[in-house]
Amino acid sequence: MIEIVRNLFGYRELIAVMAWKQLIVRYKQSYLGLTWAVLKPFTLMLVFTLLNSFVGITSGHPPYPVISFAALIPWIFFQESTSEGVGSIVYNAQLIRKIYFPREIFPLTSVLTKLVEFVISSFVLACLMLYFKVTPTETVLWVPILVIYIILASLAVALIGAALNVFYRDIGTMLPILLQLMMYASPVIYPMSLVKQKLLVEQVAGEWSGFLYRIYTLNPMAGIIDAFQRVVLYGQSPDIDVIWPGLLVTALLLPLSYAAFKRAEQYFADIV
Repeated sequence: MIEIVRNLFGYRELIAVMAWKQLIVRYKQSYLGLTWAVLKPFTLMLVFTLLNSFVGITSGHPPYPVISFAALIPWIFFQESTSEGVGSIVYNAQLIRKIYFPREIFPLTSVLTKLVEFVISSFVLACLMLYFKVTPTETVLWVPILVIYIILASLAVALIGAALNVFYRDIGTMLPILLQLMMYASPVIYPMSLVKQKLLVEQVAGEWSGFLYRIYTLNPMAGIIDAFQRVVLYGQSPDIDVIWPGLLVTALLLPLSYAAFKRAEQYFADIV
C-alpha cells in the first residue's frame, strides 16, 4: 500500500492538472458555476425539512434543517465522488488510448475534485450554525480524518465500479439507483439516534433487532454521517460502536477493489 501511495505521489502534478481541468470543464458553460455545489444540498434540506413537518422527527437543538444539512454534506460528497469515479474510465476513453499512466488516477481525480464542493458546502453549514446559534467545539478537528474516510470509502466503490463499467455499461445506469437506496439506508433524512431508539431500545424487530442494527452499521456512510454530525454540531467524539463496522468493510473492500481494478486495467484501451 505504501508503494502504491508513493507511485501516485509521483504523478501528483498530473492529478492536480486533471482535477483543475475537470472543474473548469464542469462549470465553464454554467451560469451559476460553483453555486450548484450549494443548491443541491440546500434544496434537499428544504425538501427534508418539509417532509419532517409531517413526519415529526424530534430534533431539539440544533434544529432539523441544520442536522439534515450536516448529513447531506458528507453524503453528497460520497455519492457524487463515487458516481464520477465509476464513469471516469469510460469518460476518458480517448486519453486512455493515447498514453499510459496509472489508470487509477482517473477515479482518484474524480473523487478529489469533489473536495472543492465539499468545502463550499461546509462554509454554508457554518453560516447555518451561526444563524441558529450552534457553536462548534474542538471536536471539529475530527473533520479532516472523516474526509479521508469518505475518500477511501468512495474509492473502494469507484475503483471496482469503474473497472466493471468498462465491460458492463449497465453498471453506470444501475449505480444511481443503488446510491439512492443506500441513502435511505443511511442517517440522512433521519438521525442515527432514531435507529438506535427503534432497534436497540424499543426492539421493534424483536430478537432480530441487534442483528439488523449491526447490518445497518456495516454501511460506511452510517458511521461517517453520524460522526460528522456529532463532531460538528454536538461537540462529541465519533461513536466507535457505530463507526467501526463500516470502517472494517472499507478496509477490507479497498485493497480488493484496487486489485480487481489493476487486473482489469490491461484491457481498458482495447474495450473503451
